[in-house]
Amino acid sequence: GQSLANATTMALLDTKAENIRMTSYDTAKGVTAAAQNAIRDGNKLIIGPLLSDNVVAAANIARPAGVPILSFSNDSGVAGNNVYILGHVPSQSISRVVDYAKSKGMTRFAALVPNGVYGQRASSTLLREVKDIGGTVVSIQPFTRDSQSIEAATKKLSQNGEFDALLLADNGDMAIKAAPYIRKNASATAKILGTDLWNTSSNLAGAPSMRGAWFASVSDSLYKQYADKYRARYGSPPFRLSSLGYDSVLLTVKVARNWKVGSPFPINQLIDKGGFIGLDGVFRFKADGVAERALEVQEIRNGSFAVIDPAPRGF
Repeated sequence: GQSLANATTMALLDTKAENIRMTSYDTAKGVTAAAQNAIRDGNKLIIGPLLSDNVVAAANIARPAGVPILSFSNDSGVAGNNVYILGHVPSQSISRVVDYAKSKGMTRFAALVPNGVYGQRASSTLLREVKDIGGTVVSIQPFTRDSQSIEAATKKLSQNGEFDALLLADNGDMAIKAAPYIRKNASATAKILGTDLWNTSSNLAGAPSMRGAWFASVSDSLYKQYADKYRARYGSPPFRLSSLGYDSVLLTVKVARNWKVGSPFPINQLIDKGGFIGLDGVFRFKADGVAERALEVQEIRNGSFAVIDPAPRGF
């Protein structure tokens, strides 16, 4: 939370915007009260919050007041009706890496997914994307994130035949935990694929079992410059997701150039087919309020990530 707040302040200073007043409200003290206070203070746009449950609570207060929300959430289920989400939506990274795998001749896919909403959505995305590219989903196995469950799930994976690639739809730490079981019980050669969650894991690059794996995420090229500047200003490194805070202010400043004091925020101007450029690369909002992003594919190598298919520069 502090990292996001610092990022928004930093962006406001960097843009030298004089027509915007920004006030921070701490959702840890109650998101409903924070939203009520924000609207009572005259704010015409809410940037944040991060957690999807908090977005829903804030929207219940903001919608009746006609105040739009530009959230950091990646849950597409909370978008729409004056709520926009800037977060990196997992389905987009899954589609991107599956498309890339297909371009390299892979047509038979399997998946390990955690129990819960995230796993369900990952499964649905994989099934839809593989169908679109003319491939086959051999097996999808859920697990509960403990070693016994992972081992059992990996043993079931290959019962329906061999596969070229395996989607491991979880964070980096869980990927490191599951990879040895995959190699032992499911496939010694299948390409392991991941989601954008891997981009925030500092442990992946050093894990021998993950070498050669692919994942899709936003580009890091501009983020590294931002992180250095952030560290110099605040004395500590930023959280990776803090780039959403920075980009939200860049976007607000651009849209608010001709915004008149007291009038509603011109939220309709967020829908731009050409998109916008931020720290995380090119993005644009679709009509449903979800940010569509241009993603790159990275490969895990010995101690580093390497870009093997760059993100498009536009839509």
